[in-house]
Amino acid sequence: MKIYIILLLTIFMFGCKDEISPKKIVSQTSKQNELPKLPLEMTLFGETIDLQDEDIRERLENELIVNSYFHSSTTLIIKRANRFFPNIEKLLKEEKIHDDFKYLSVIESNLTQARSPAGALGFWQFMPQTASEYNLVVNDEIDERLNVHKSTLAACAYLRKSHAEFKNWVLAAASYNRGLNGLRSDMENQYATNYFDIEMNNETARYVFRIMAMKLILENPKAYGFNINSSELYPERKTYSTVINSPIEDLALWAKNKGANLKILRKLNPWLIGNSLTIQPLNYTIDLPIASYNLKNYLDYKK
Repeated sequence: MKIYIILLLTIFMFGCKDEISPKKIVSQTSKQNELPKLPLEMTLFGETIDLQDEDIRERLENELIVNSYFHSSTTLIIKRANRFFPNIEKLLKEEKIHDDFKYLSVIESNLTQARSPAGALGFWQFMPQTASEYNLVVNDEIDERLNVHKSTLAACAYLRKSHAEFKNWVLAAASYNRGLNGLRSDMENQYATNYFDIEMNNETARYVFRIMAMKLILENPKAYGFNINSSELYPERKTYSTVINSPIEDLALWAKNKGANLKILRKLNPWLIGNSLTIQPLNYTIDLPIASYNLKNYLDYKK
């Protein structure tokens, strides 16, 4: 009996050896971690970017590696892009701003209503003063930096202004981070006219390369190890709009009377930061979920 048990254990150990082989595990892992080779060139904002230069290649590769292996963050970006890109793309097209600028909103906020330590807010990270310059209303009741539609239009206006000065979309993108005056000063002090030739602070030096990296990843996520089924992407929200031109004293009650709740109201309209909407002039569009969309009061699912 003892001999029989020993034989069974021996067969089991040797039979399973190939399944747990470290070499096999390393081989499988290396295949999963393999990134596509960098091309010799790519397009950005309609411009062909030459990637032969050692410095340019390494800086782009750095951002590709950072974002490819930061799986939690990039996975969520891919999921959110399915929800928010269609509207952003539509607005960029209407405003005659290149479609690639949608990736600028990605690196600014990860497509969330992010707040920076300095106080910048929203998908496009406007500071309060800059927001007012581009007709975004900020007061105790609303903050239109959190309105994706209006803040996208404001970003387009800024980019048009920057392009009018620098006559180059890559420089316009860099100025979104560095500021018009800062970029102008860098160029003048270094006698440089091209973004890729300018020595900059670390954040701006990485800025355009982060846009390039996110474009490569989001255009071909599977190549960078993100195998996400289309059914797992966040859907576009199904809403209807109502125009508000008279005061709302209690947003929670107003939402309840519309068959929603305050949580849903803010989810669809994050720019509503107060509990009322009374500050004149009043002319706002509020989005609410259509009846068939799965964003509703919890007990409605029991009916």
